[in-house]
Amino acid sequence: MIYTTQMDAAKKGIITAQMLTVAQKETMDPENLRSLVAAGKVAIPANKNHKNLDSEGVGQGLSTKINVNLGVSKDCYDIDLELAKVRKAIELKTTAIMDLSCFGKTQEFRRKLIEMSPVMIGTVPMYDAVGMLDKDLKDITVDEFFSVVEKHAEDGVDFMTIHCGMNRATAERVKNNKRLTNIVSRGGSLLFAWMELNNQENPFYEYYDRLLDICEKFDVTLSLGDACRPGSLNDSTDPAQIEELITLGELTKRAWARNVQVMIEGPGHMSLNEIAANVLLEKKLCHGAPFYVLGPIVTDIAPGYDHITSAIGGAIAASNGADFLCFVTPAEHLRLPNLDDMKEGIIAARIAAHAADIAKGIPGARKWDNEMSAARADVDFTRMISLAIDPEKARRYREESQPECEDTCTMCGKMCPMKNMKKILNGEDLSIV
Repeated sequence: MIYTTQMDAAKKGIITAQMLTVAQKETMDPENLRSLVAAGKVAIPANKNHKNLDSEGVGQGLSTKINVNLGVSKDCYDIDLELAKVRKAIELKTTAIMDLSCFGKTQEFRRKLIEMSPVMIGTVPMYDAVGMLDKDLKDITVDEFFSVVEKHAEDGVDFMTIHCGMNRATAERVKNNKRLTNIVSRGGSLLFAWMELNNQENPFYEYYDRLLDICEKFDVTLSLGDACRPGSLNDSTDPAQIEELITLGELTKRAWARNVQVMIEGPGHMSLNEIAANVLLEKKLCHGAPFYVLGPIVTDIAPGYDHITSAIGGAIAASNGADFLCFVTPAEHLRLPNLDDMKEGIIAARIAAHAADIAKGIPGARKWDNEMSAARADVDFTRMISLAIDPEKARRYREESQPECEDTCTMCGKMCPMKNMKKILNGEDLSIV
């Protein structure tokens, strides 16, 4: 039977090769997964032209996925460095990579990225439109915007962030409800500026069916961007954010009617006590579509440590039902991340995702923790290091501070409770002096 997209296949009762891959990874019944894809509650971003993709699913009942942002900019134009980041991100077990390139030979980098990457690839075509077309923002035409989207789809991009929900009505909400940090979404701010400069509607909202034509043709998952995500605690859950979310829910149903898979993007900066409610709002207003969050960053005061503020918010969001976490690095708000920043961000996001998976009862999530605990009870440092989420760092810390006795560490030494309890329970003598 012929099908156009993963969602189209699922609706027709077809279990695709991609669904089988995801079902095996998630230890889920393939038929159950197919039904979730058909209902839009799981997305499997898998562009027909991404030939070496090792498919992943995002959504209800699946493990929490993480995304890494990278790409070249005018101030830091080093393709080799960005490709090194790609290799490191894959080594560190990211689930997805978003290419946010906005300057220079963007297509050359994007094609290399897709060719070498088995993980799903996302982009924000709005960035590339400004960088690639080399025109003033005001002068970019509607046809040019869509030509960039189609080029990304042809190249094999699996999901695209497009800010379709910020129409002129939502833009008025922004202007009439003063924010502390205005619009902090880069793509959203560019679209807002284009709309104001040209006195026109958002082209991706006005010509949404044209966008769906492209997504359906290549099976691109539409990641509906949150142009009005809060950039400060002060601006969270305000009228502009909620109005845009309502619009995204309407656009989700239109996409599903065309068999186009959808993810919904979410905040942003937000205090701890608002996170669960925001996840609930997204799931209600957007009909259970997978939720992709940046952070949320739970305090505004920690530049240099926003991988931590983000991991705190991400763990809470995912444990309450968010499905996909976008990593945040220590360089957030300060500069383009380097390799070390990227590693810190990935590990923090993976910890948040894993902690949430335990809370959600994802099959197999707790098994890893139990194995680590058993290694600790056995005072088996070799095994502990091999099980660590970052074995390289765990090994370095162990080697930097050697204890008198090899089966202890320099924190407790001979008073190690694990070692001593093991001896006492085995009926052995205990010598601490």
